[in-house]
Amino acid sequence: MTLSQDLARDLLEMKAVQINPNEYFTWTSGIKSPIYCDNRLTMSYPTIRRKIVEAFVQKIKEMDEQPEVIAGCATAGIPHAAWLAERLDLPMVYVRSKPKGHGKGNQIEGEIKEGQKVLVIEDLISTGGSSIESAKALEKEGAKILDVFAIFSYGLKKATQQFEAANLSFSTITNFDELIDALVEDDKLNNQQKKELLEWRDNL
Repeated sequence: MTLSQDLARDLLEMKAVQINPNEYFTWTSGIKSPIYCDNRLTMSYPTIRRKIVEAFVQKIKEMDEQPEVIAGCATAGIPHAAWLAERLDLPMVYVRSKPKGHGKGNQIEGEIKEGQKVLVIEDLISTGGSSIESAKALEKEGAKILDVFAIFSYGLKKATQQFEAANLSFSTITNFDELIDALVEDDKLNNQQKKELLEWRDNL
């Protein structure tokens, strides 16, 4: 079993990701979805959050360039960025969804220097909008964005298109397809349900 498949099962077991092909969830956007993802739950499971950090470390080892700073997207990406930065003994910053309305009006907390190589950490990539905004805020401060890493992705075409348009790349530890395959292997979904779920995702 790969680390990606292993983590997919972990997320299902702790109900960080739930799939119900018969009764759809409603996302904040109003979209009706057979899947609901809340990776914030991983904070409460030390063994799994360490596994997530190690998965990120493996991905970093495969990169052509190594990060000099780890950046967390507010809010759910912050703890994982902090654990990863600690593991790698690297500086960390985090990026707000918008500048503060008081004080110094910071959008980025922590120190970024011109030309520093930054890896952005997010918990979930759906359409990619918030991750891209964070990366662009860092670029405005002179950072060089190496990549955006996340725990999970729905695999939506819109995310791929938006990252390409922003001239950014992203990578995730596990994804919608891995979850579906794990559920089929464990006899919790049949092949017809798998087909319907993949069609839902691909048509979104």
